[in-house]
Amino acid sequence: MKKLILTLALAATFGSQPALSAEMDVNPVVKHYASLVYANYEDTLSAAKAMQGAINAFLASPNAATQQAAQQAWRAAREFYGTTEAFRFYGGPIDDDNGPEGRLNAWPMDESFVDKVAGDDNAGLINDRAFVISKDAIAGQNERGGEENIATGYHAIEFLLWGQDLSETGPGNRDFNDFVDGKTPNADRRRQYLSVVTELLIDDLTTLVKAWRPGSKLNYRARFETEGNEALRKMFVAMGSLSRGELAGERLEVALNSQDQEDEHSCFSDNTHRDAVLNAAGIENVWLGRYQRADGTLLLGPSPRDLVAAKDAALASRTSTQIANSVAKAKAIQAPFDREIVGAKDAPGRQRVQATVNSLVQQSKDLVAAANAVGITKLTLVQP
Repeated sequence: MKKLILTLALAATFGSQPALSAEMDVNPVVKHYASLVYANYEDTLSAAKAMQGAINAFLASPNAATQQAAQQAWRAAREFYGTTEAFRFYGGPIDDDNGPEGRLNAWPMDESFVDKVAGDDNAGLINDRAFVISKDAIAGQNERGGEENIATGYHAIEFLLWGQDLSETGPGNRDFNDFVDGKTPNADRRRQYLSVVTELLIDDLTTLVKAWRPGSKLNYRARFETEGNEALRKMFVAMGSLSRGELAGERLEVALNSQDQEDEHSCFSDNTHRDAVLNAAGIENVWLGRYQRADGTLLLGPSPRDLVAAKDAALASRTSTQIANSVAKAKAIQAPFDREIVGAKDAPGRQRVQATVNSLVQQSKDLVAAANAVGITKLTLVQP
């Protein structure tokens, strides 16, 4: 979804604060953040390649077992991508003018743009045999004619693996025979589309890994590590924007207000509850300078929290507690998410989602105060 970008003059809210004092060196925090980002994207790419392997096995021999294995690999891949969303919103490699974010994770998706849907077996690019399936062609169709015309990314792959979610109690239930010649029209094109769109996702993730790879003098990381206070400002922009505008706003409040299954993030797989947890955990990772790699290695180093604690220990502690509370509240949301959002305001599921929203809103305010405490008096945050 598109966002409204507002510039917030924080000094007007919290009073003028001095710039970071000379004795506070932000460079270790910035460099550790770059290492954390690189590690998270590297794990994300590795998990996506494992997903690609499972998808290729499914396409080579479509059956219930290989389809289920591909679905599980998609879920596993999302576990790593979800935490990377804390690196967005400041015009970095993921979402600058040429960034791949819109190809990787755009949503909500009009399923009929890609493939058949209930009531229309001829819908979508897959069933249009005049459309030549290639990475460039699919990328060119993404969001063409409307932001819900999603042709690429995790959610296009998700739809092809699960199909529409027409159930109130579970995810989509696509028949693997949709990929078997002679069983379903255009099965050959469906196999080709799923293979190609997965290759495109791998390409885009590879670009992000290269942008943050250490040792280069020319990539984004090399520039970012020289930016000092500006780099720190970007870190706060990302945490604050994901907290309020994206996660609390677009991903939770919109669905709460509409009570519409179409407004949940990973609607085909019923994985939305994990999306919320992972986004919240990604914010906590940045705040604490912490990331546990896929192999179990724990990266832990200088963090924004450390800088804030040096200025205002109570504020740093309060912010840490609030962020941890948001993660806990998100973990309490039950699957399927589309059942959590329906009913009266006092319905238990709606209360669980609302409690997460409330915690994230407070968290965003604490992050603004924390940024102000270390001399950042102007942020550009995504607002709902």
